[in-house]
Amino acid sequence: MLKKNDEIINIVCSLGSNGEGIIKHEDYTIFVPYALIGEKIKCKILKVDKNICYGKLIDILEPSKDRVKADCPVFTKCGGCQLQHLKYLSQLEYKKENVKRTFNKIANLNVEVNKVVCGEKQFRYRNKLQLPVIETEKGVEIGFYAEKSHRVIPIEDCLINPNWTSKIISTFKKFFEKFKVSAYNQITRKGLVREITVKEINNSLLIVLVCTKENVPFIENLIDLLKENLSLDFSFYINVNNSQSNVIYGERFIHIYGKTEYIDQMLGVKYLVGPQSFMQVNKEICEKLYSKVCELASLKENTTVIDAYSGAGLMTALLAQKSKKAIGIEIVKEAVDCANQLLANNALENKVKNYCGKCEDLLPQIVKEEKEKGAEIVVVLDPPRKGCDIKVIQSIIENQIDKVVYVSCMPSTLARDVGLLTGALEIKNNNIERAINFKERYKISAIIPFDMFPQTKHVETLVCLEKVK
Repeated sequence: MLKKNDEIINIVCSLGSNGEGIIKHEDYTIFVPYALIGEKIKCKILKVDKNICYGKLIDILEPSKDRVKADCPVFTKCGGCQLQHLKYLSQLEYKKENVKRTFNKIANLNVEVNKVVCGEKQFRYRNKLQLPVIETEKGVEIGFYAEKSHRVIPIEDCLINPNWTSKIISTFKKFFEKFKVSAYNQITRKGLVREITVKEINNSLLIVLVCTKENVPFIENLIDLLKENLSLDFSFYINVNNSQSNVIYGERFIHIYGKTEYIDQMLGVKYLVGPQSFMQVNKEICEKLYSKVCELASLKENTTVIDAYSGAGLMTALLAQKSKKAIGIEIVKEAVDCANQLLANNALENKVKNYCGKCEDLLPQIVKEEKEKGAEIVVVLDPPRKGCDIKVIQSIIENQIDKVVYVSCMPSTLARDVGLLTGALEIKNNNIERAINFKERYKISAIIPFDMFPQTKHVETLVCLEKVK
């Protein structure tokens, strides 16, 4: 019988959904981060929960041929990357198999998964940086959170973020040390600076310093330091967040220096980027993903495409270019305002209508109205990680939507929702269960993973479903 602090030697048989190695030992399944398939390892048991154990890698007795040396000095400590020790081609294969396995496990669907779409960059691909700042006994520390914690791991650089990352960190550290500016302490609730965020847009940086109050001492000196150390143009904002929550931004943004917003474009659609704007972290892969969404939607002159969970409206605008009409549904008012501005900037006001509200409330009525007009309807779903509300799924099924294109960053909720749409899963007594001898409602015509986040466990997946006639 295994217990905490036991050490065992065994061979890793598979990888889990978080990229961790899995060992079968007696009647136990043991999860060991940073171990690879086929490796003979020694691990220490940290936690036992019935027949499930969580272990720590102590030694690699026989390494995998797929193991590579991780160049990041804080790999395994920082919570950002889980797969730097795995060859990149093997990372892609793992993500493909993880999607396939998840569909089988959750939805009881044996699916064909396309090869993972990847980009040119395996490192330095991100265009967005978020750095928590904390006060410690050693002074102010800048870094990333350790996985599943609020403990900050100090860093000097990050290999999946751009080359300017080290300059940003060193410049702010110099500022905090020289001018004795304090950082926020989550326990005492005292201190000034909480977070540094940076976005890169067209070789310019949009920097936000998140603080507990508006007045930051020596702010002119900080701007001078940034001018001296950064080779790129930049804008600078202060965001005021004095809440006790873990939300990064407060409501107030104060412009200090540089442009107030930037214009970028994707696949011919221009969009504004400001301090609050959402940006996909990997623009190259995002372009490939959005292009494929438009292709699979097979839009025609009589098609009304409904972009559920439409955000700031970029996808809606792209879909509008090849359809009769596009409709966006988004619950966040600020995002809808941005979407409407985007329409004006691209002369699409006559082809797009944006609604503000819950998708589950608005979708049924919108679908009914468009059906009455005789339109062929395509629904594009890009929900948050928790997936779609069940009312959205039911509305699609009841109205027999012709085609559904679903984008997700969470394979488990994607598999659940696709299972419900196809009929492989059903709801009984408010529980989701596997259906027995189900009649297929929607046929899966494509499952395509996109490697939006190399070196991490995360994968973006695109699924196309067509109504069975």
